[in-house]
Amino acid sequence: MRYFTVEEDRASGYTGDIDGSHKWGLPGLDTCPACKSTWSDNSRAYPSVDLTSVAALADFEEARAEPIEEYERMRELVRPLCPPGALLGPGTDLGPFVGRGQGRFGQFVTPVPWLLLVRREALEKLQAEGLRGLKGCPTQIRFRQRNAPELLELEILPTGRLHTDCLAPNREPRCTRCGRFGLALPDEPLLDATTIPSHVDVFRLEDFSTVIVCTERFVNASQRLGLDGVTFQPLPVSGSTEQARTPERPAS
Repeated sequence: MRYFTVEEDRASGYTGDIDGSHKWGLPGLDTCPACKSTWSDNSRAYPSVDLTSVAALADFEEARAEPIEEYERMRELVRPLCPPGALLGPGTDLGPFVGRGQGRFGQFVTPVPWLLLVRREALEKLQAEGLRGLKGCPTQIRFRQRNAPELLELEILPTGRLHTDCLAPNREPRCTRCGRFGLALPDEPLLDATTIPSHVDVFRLEDFSTVIVCTERFVNASQRLGLDGVTFQPLPVSGSTEQARTPERPAS
């Protein structure tokens, strides 16, 4: 099986623009007592999470940094409401994506590299192809035009990691208290074969959550169905002797 990263197709010619954010989120971290870092990372999102039953709902509406004890308290409040396997670091986004949009859009839309939206009809076609783990969540995007698309957000769970061979040898260890991992994405990433999930066709990396990865099955189905708006770039796998080719564009 070959794997690819999912990225915006900047040559598509679409003029669509979406501005917004998720409805709720965990606070960022104000000065970890172990590594002394103040940080937040909202590249992980769980749009299926509904926090309306949480008593202190307003605490999750304002983006801010909190001491680690308060962040951990809030994290444990929402953990039972999150999908299995959710990683809940400081700044994790929760609930539907809320915003405004205008212009022309493809079948896939990436307002930011770590967020993948899809038209409802395109998602239904992919699900009919038997692709695994495709969960579309409603968005709350207001459009300034008639015949606006119905865009769903794919809930993409973190699983899979890069192989240590492509990481800097003198890298700092992950903080044992807050989990901070301060490495930049390598120029030549290499997927660790031992961490690849076998139950989904789209996932994001645990250690570099801005990177969305898909299987060859996902690429083939998307191209066969003529779904546009993104490109697929080969992601080598450790221990693999098969070289991945950049998939050809379907004829227009």
